[in-house]
Amino acid sequence: MKDKIRHFIIQSVIELNATLPEPLPIENGDECFIYRHDSHLDSISLVMLIADLESKLEDDFNISLTLANEKSMSARNSPFSSVGRLTDYISDLIEEQPHA
Repeated sequence: MKDKIRHFIIQSVIELNATLPEPLPIENGDECFIYRHDSHLDSISLVMLIADLESKLEDDFNISLTLANEKSMSARNSPFSSVGRLTDYISDLIEEQPHA
């Protein structure tokens, strides 16, 4: 399951990179930073990425997840900081679902 989630994240980042003046370093795999204090990704681009991921996850896993919530946005170690962290975060959310 994590491989499929990672694939969706990488696919979404590649699509987002086409709109960015400075693309995210997706070639770094799990270590690719997404959104952190020194990132050039703005909040609107992060929202676009999250919405795209939520749509892909709903289509493939048939579940509705809210990736950006108060807990995730205020976490000390943001789940949106890298591909690896986001993969783990989404995997945990799916496992918490009653039908997972």
